[in-house]
Amino acid sequence: MENQAKQNETILVVDGDIITRTVIADYLRHCGYRVLEANDAHEAQLALQHQAFHVDLILSDVNLPGDMTGFQLSNWIREHQPEIKVLLSAAEERTVKAAGDLCEDGPHLAKPYDPAIVLDHIRRLRGGSAQR
Repeated sequence: MENQAKQNETILVVDGDIITRTVIADYLRHCGYRVLEANDAHEAQLALQHQAFHVDLILSDVNLPGDMTGFQLSNWIREHQPEIKVLLSAAEERTVKAAGDLCEDGPHLAKPYDPAIVLDHIRRLRGGSAQR
């Protein structure tokens, strides 16, 4: 039953590092989620504005390529699609703390992260029991 519920949920993974993005996206697919991938904030915005895609949660790196950071993408999402939960990740400890402070509805992740820990955070966010 839990796997069927996951199949109805879509996660958008936004990360400029193709290896990191592919590994976590494949892991989440294996766990039963539909997963979209974006290299940068611009691609993420295009996916979010496309009528064919319904995204439930975004997992984004803070340091994205291009002219928009993960923080800025998170703010854009809050303004345009506030129902979408955002989970930010970063390689530096202080950036992780700042991401956690910005992303008030969820936990924060330090990279490199264990895919099982990411899945745990996603489950808590989707279940409404995320703790800070």
